[in-house]
Order: sequence, then C-alpha cells, then structure tokens
Amino acid sequence: MLAAALLAGAAACGSTGAGADGAGAVAGRAGAPSSASPTPSATPEPFSALGYRGLKPGMTQEVALATGALEATPVSVLNGCTDLAYRGGPAPDPVRMATEEAVRARLADAEAKNEATKKEIAVFPTLPPKPSAKDFRTLADQLTAFQEKVKARDAAHDQLMKVFDELKAVRDARDLAFLTTGRAGFGLDGLRELVAPAGARTAEGIGAGSTVEELKAAYDVQGLQLGKDGKYSLWAGIGQVEQGWRYEFTVDTDRVTGLALVNHDSYCS
Repeated sequence: MLAAALLAGAAACGSTGAGADGAGAVAGRAGAPSSASPTPSATPEPFSALGYRGLKPGMTQEVALATGALEATPVSVLNGCTDLAYRGGPAPDPVRMATEEAVRARLADAEAKNEATKKEIAVFPTLPPKPSAKDFRTLADQLTAFQEKVKARDAAHDQLMKVFDELKAVRDARDLAFLTTGRAGFGLDGLRELVAPAGARTAEGIGAGSTVEELKAAYDVQGLQLGKDGKYSLWAGIGQVEQGWRYEFTVDTDRVTGLALVNHDSYCS
C-alpha cells in the first residue's frame, strides 16, 4: 500500500507539472501566489487541571493574584471561602454579598445552638443503685426536663436545616451570577474551585454551548457521571484523582451551560 501511495503521489506531481497553465495560471490571474502558506491560528488554552490562565489547583490566593489573572476585590465570601472574578469580570454586588453575610451569621448561630442542645441530651437520666422513693421522684422530674431538652434539640435542628436551605439558595444565586463569567474560589488549602468563563473549553472541546450528546461522547469512557444535583462530573485526570479534583458540567435541558474544576475535599473554613 505504501508503494501504491508513492506511485499515486508521483503521478499527481507529474499531472501538476503538466497543468502549469491550468490551476497555477488561475491562481496567477486571481493575484494569489501559489506558494503562499496559511498563517497558523493561535490554539486556545484548554481549561485543564494542569492550569488555566496561570491558575493551578491548590495555589494560594496571594500567588494567584500575582499572576494578574484575577481581580483583587472578593465577589463572594460565602462559607468562609473567598471568591475572586477574572480580570475584567463583574464587580462585587453589595446586595448579594450582604445577603451572604447575613446567612453566614444565621448559620453560625444555628450551628452553635444545635451543638449546645445536643450536649444537653448527651446523658440520659437514670436511677442510682438501690434507688429510694425519693430517687424515683427525682428521676420523674429529670425525665420531664429531659423531654423539654429533646424538644429544644429538635427545634434547634429544624432551624439549622432551614438555614442550610437558605444557604443553598444563596449559593445557587452566587453560582448563577458567575456561571458565564467565571470565578476562582479559595479555601483553607488554597484554590479549591475554578469556574470557567463562557469561552473556555476542555482539551476535548467541551464547554458552554456543547450539547449533552457531545459531552457524553467525549467523556462517557472516562467515567462521566450524572449527580443528584443535576450536574455531570468526572475525575480531573491522573495526578488529580487522589487530591479530589473533579470536572463539573452544569447543564440545562440538552446543553452544557457551565464548566468548573472543583475539589470537594478542600474546605472553606
């Protein structure tokens, strides 16, 4: 087959030489030199766990700011994490950030009350060895008080769950606000979340605007999974799996609307 290909190539060269007054002449009449080569186009940087715009997983906020890729003023401080927009991205929204701070304060208060009421019922009332009639009366009083403590514990837990729902709503609003512009989130271990801007694509060409069919075609063989939150995800790659890094794809109906690199094993505070 290689010999046939060489013969075909030689025949093609001979044909080109014989037709110098053909295609070459047409190119000459059009004013385009036949020897011109196309100008190579710049290859867009892929959105990758290896880095994007100089930002890399685990990088400290200080080092990330030194790259010049991010704005210095936080656009979110939800849960104790600090989120920064890409250079030229949206300015901080004072109304949304005030809501985040209010929910954060309610969460801290609810968690404290939940822990306090939990300790109140840590020890169940019991009778001493060889109890007397007085011990039984004391136990009855203790059980009545214990029931009230259990009610207080249940109320504190219910309140904590309500605040968690508020927190989810605020987080969803934050995520939606930066779904197309992107952001970088920093926690205790440095960069823990990198949300891609709208034009970013993975090395396989997947990003906002890709179809779910294209997403599956690119990553099904790599273990793409659909989570309970409606997002598709997969491990970020060799060297990142052990560290907890995953790609997450937000979808709406049959289209990818967002792309992020997240480490759920790294915490805000």
